[in-house]
Amino acid sequence: MYNLLDEAWQPALVAADGGIESAGVLQLLVEAHRYADLVVEVPTQRPALYRQLLLPFVLDALQESLPREAEEWADLFRRGRFTEQQTERLLGYGEDYRACFGLFDALHPFAQVPGLHTAKGETKSATALVATAAQGNNVPLFSSRTDGDEVRLTPGEAARWLLHTHCWDTGAIKTGVVGDRQAKQGKTTGNPVGPLGSLGVVMPRGMTLFETLMLNLPFKKRVLPEDAPQWRCAGTGRQPPADGPATRPRAAGPDWQQRPATGLLDLWTWQSRRALLLPERDGDGGLYVARVVLAGGDRLELTPDDEPHTAWVIDTRTTAHHRRRPTGAEPPSGGAGGGAPKRPLRHVTGRAGWRGLNALLAFAHAPEVPERTSGRRHETTQLLMTLAEVRDELDPEYPLRLDLTGMTYGTKLTHVEDSFHDEVPLPLAALRYDGPVRAALLEAVLHAEELAGAVNRLDGHLRRAAGAEPVPPLAWQQPGERLLALLDPLVLALLRDLRHAEEDEEACDARLTLWEGAARRATWQVAEELLRTAVPGVVSGRKVRLNNGSEQMFRLSTAEAAFRRALGGILRRLPQPATIRS
Repeated sequence: MYNLLDEAWQPALVAADGGIESAGVLQLLVEAHRYADLVVEVPTQRPALYRQLLLPFVLDALQESLPREAEEWADLFRRGRFTEQQTERLLGYGEDYRACFGLFDALHPFAQVPGLHTAKGETKSATALVATAAQGNNVPLFSSRTDGDEVRLTPGEAARWLLHTHCWDTGAIKTGVVGDRQAKQGKTTGNPVGPLGSLGVVMPRGMTLFETLMLNLPFKKRVLPEDAPQWRCAGTGRQPPADGPATRPRAAGPDWQQRPATGLLDLWTWQSRRALLLPERDGDGGLYVARVVLAGGDRLELTPDDEPHTAWVIDTRTTAHHRRRPTGAEPPSGGAGGGAPKRPLRHVTGRAGWRGLNALLAFAHAPEVPERTSGRRHETTQLLMTLAEVRDELDPEYPLRLDLTGMTYGTKLTHVEDSFHDEVPLPLAALRYDGPVRAALLEAVLHAEELAGAVNRLDGHLRRAAGAEPVPPLAWQQPGERLLALLDPLVLALLRDLRHAEEDEEACDARLTLWEGAARRATWQVAEELLRTAVPGVVSGRKVRLNNGSEQMFRLSTAEAAFRRALGGILRRLPQPATIRS
């Protein structure tokens, strides 16, 4: 009943005319070249749909016919669509595992546990799946709904939010269900957030659904024999080999386990929750979901080093974590050497994605980018490392985009505090670790941060001259944040413009010079406002005792002079103006 392979449940943007068309999984994949992108309710649903469904479907179905070398990958990418043989394999795979994709199937409901129930037969509102809905004590201040309002999800909405829950669900206490041997007093405790909740997700996107799939399939990684997506462990298709490791994926039941992922297929389709959708019919006979059963699921022991959708922080000052890999698994390319600890790099909510380009362009042999904190360095995603190897095979002006998503949870992980989404256009030439485009981008990002710091110091100087305390570091009220907001469209324009510079150093330098001119005007716009609105007392200023016991004179003239010196030291391509613009 309601098979996701055939039912038109997922809206997609048609590439040719920009219209929206709903399709099932098989149509989305077989005609992936026709669609520009998936249409989702919230941005965090996009990586959930790709990881929990589309990517593992393609990888498992085509693992024998997917490209193994860079040239083969580039040939298929330029072709723009799956070959006839690959299309037949996708359709055949769908027929082999059709019974696994019934959303409300009585025996094998997709990504669910059949017959899941609590000791008292309790169910929850479907809002338990919806990250943006009011729940319990966590009702948004201006929400038009309350926890008691019934929410009816269409089958398509229920499927999207179910997969979203497996990826992003909140943690802490979850309902205990019958058959969960680790539940105590009707609940399980210590549940982590969904696997993507601990990452700063970085997903390359192309111009079509096919291109996005190709950009997110690491062609150098082989599928291990014991690796399988969750639907192949559900009892209707072929099972992992009997002689595989004890930690291999198994059919999800009420019980759960803590273990490492056996490979990409297992990782992408990780069942972090035990769930059951309870379908009902409305007066017209249409299906909807208003009640669900939701409990704790499998716990990922560690984020594997070859997780493809995150950049990394490598901190040599902390104790190394020894990550276990399945027997026969390949070590990650370009990984941290010597047992250096790696942890996923998370996005900072409220901060533009381009401000993290130093991490996204941190390749194994690239020169280190200056860090405020010593002992830390970054490493880019596995997918961008792989893409760097094939960049010369593609059109240098190809409009690659990086889709960045993340979530911030409350202190006890019981609710979503904030979410992050941004899109960064990235020139392919920036993937050359010693190229001029990468150097220009990193210089622009570094200068943007330095300009914000200069404006903040100007503001602090003027505040001290007026007898006030400076705004605390990293506070959103700092004028540097206003400047970074003004610089945001300028940096994005530079990113798009550098697609046309290719490997020409002079062209990169010319574009960076133009960017510096625009950045200087934006910086003076913020600085002039601070100088113009300063109280009269700052002209004469005042002497302030600093934390080290010394005294320093703060006044308008010295604040402006220091700011001009800082600006001249940051933006060196253009002469500084002699007077403040009016």
